[in-house]
Amino acid sequence: MIEPDKRKAVYFLHQQGMGVREIARGLKIAPNTVIGIIGQKGEMPEAVRKDKLRIDPDLLVRLYNECQGHAQRVYEKLTEEQGVSVAYSTLTQIIREQGLSKTPSNRCGREPDMPGAEMQHDTSAYRVRFGVAPVRVQGSLLYFRYSKIRYLKFYRSFNRFRMKCFLHEALIHWEYAAEICIIDNTNLACLRGTGKNAVIVPEMEQFARQYGFTFICHEKGHANRKAGNERGFYTVETNFFPGRSFESLEDMNRQAIEWATVRSANRPTGKTRLIPSVAFEYEKPYLKKLPPYIEPPYCIHKRGTDQYGYASLNGNFYWIPGTKRHEVKILEYGDHLKIYHHRKLLGRYCLPADGVKNEVISPEGSSRPSHRPTQRKKPTAREEKILRSLGQPIDDYLNFAVPKSGRSKHRFVRELFGLHRKVAPVVFIQAVERALKYRIADIGTIENIIILKLRSGGFHTALPELDPDLQNRDTYIEGRFADEADLSIYDEMEDENE
Repeated sequence: MIEPDKRKAVYFLHQQGMGVREIARGLKIAPNTVIGIIGQKGEMPEAVRKDKLRIDPDLLVRLYNECQGHAQRVYEKLTEEQGVSVAYSTLTQIIREQGLSKTPSNRCGREPDMPGAEMQHDTSAYRVRFGVAPVRVQGSLLYFRYSKIRYLKFYRSFNRFRMKCFLHEALIHWEYAAEICIIDNTNLACLRGTGKNAVIVPEMEQFARQYGFTFICHEKGHANRKAGNERGFYTVETNFFPGRSFESLEDMNRQAIEWATVRSANRPTGKTRLIPSVAFEYEKPYLKKLPPYIEPPYCIHKRGTDQYGYASLNGNFYWIPGTKRHEVKILEYGDHLKIYHHRKLLGRYCLPADGVKNEVISPEGSSRPSHRPTQRKKPTAREEKILRSLGQPIDDYLNFAVPKSGRSKHRFVRELFGLHRKVAPVVFIQAVERALKYRIADIGTIENIIILKLRSGGFHTALPELDPDLQNRDTYIEGRFADEADLSIYDEMEDENE
């Protein structure tokens, strides 16, 4: 919109005989705008707003129902049959304004805080640091709504087995369970459906029955139904993570459990200054007391032992004394595992710490095996790091020749590292440079290149560098005037070989 003063200036300059383009350049406005202002004699135009298009609401509702909610078909019937001239975008806006396109979401109902009535469970992903290494973890939180007590634990990955282990550990810790457990519609316990139509996984339904509660999904769009749990995760982000450092997953869980069950449980919360541990004591008579013993959840793995009596699971090897070539059944629990053969318990093992791989683990109360196989897979990261440190040519060759993964990768790195230890570094680097030039990825061919270079003398060795401090020593200065070593015997040996 051009200001009134500028409009008058345009019209005045036009009356003075100035051209349209000159006026446009001087006032920095478009020539067409200048022509329009001159036609209006520099006055502000009176904008007359057209009447807003109005469509009979009853007609629109009837057509919308006849067309089963398809706005494109409603548009066609309005324009062709009713003679209403309306843009499609305007029609869809009117439909939205009248609330025809979707059912308005109602606020989730208010549920009173009744003792013993409800607990809530949910998970949330976080990015944290163990030392200096960034890692992703899944936080699992169980929340009793009335007393506001929590149980928190973190996992590297979360599945139904981990969920059962967590709920078992949390409920055994508190020794009580509420009647229902509110979950969202994406929870691992939900098989399909949403809200009241959700179907719980039979496995999880049977699991919950042991503890006396049932899973219930909140309605779609009513995430506030478990607002207490969401508030718990907010407290984790604002009160647990800040100012704390973690060395490992075990250290993180130790601090999390102590924070949730001791510090937070005895701290006044909210405007009511309610202390969760005190409220939980009042709530206990309304909760369901757990049975004296509940079988912990476990996952079954079938494995075969090798000739040394080892069974592998999750990248580690478990030694079973007195067995060879047996089919065994491994029962993995939350913090340990048991190995059976024909219903006979062969040993109980503690699970290794997070991230431990290629470890040989003996049963509890048993000594380490007297012998261990030498053909176990061992990572070649150290050998590869040494090779890459030799220079850019070796690094480029490894990027070209080393397989991405598998046994062939470790075999290739070990053979190349062994060749590096056999010959001088200069000869090795020159041979690898030639192999990279001709795209050779065979260790035997590289050995032949080294042999040809040694026979032809086609390599250059740099003179050794001497430390200046060593050259200034008295023993070094005295040794400079000593007689040279007689190496003629080696010349005679070469003549005899020829």
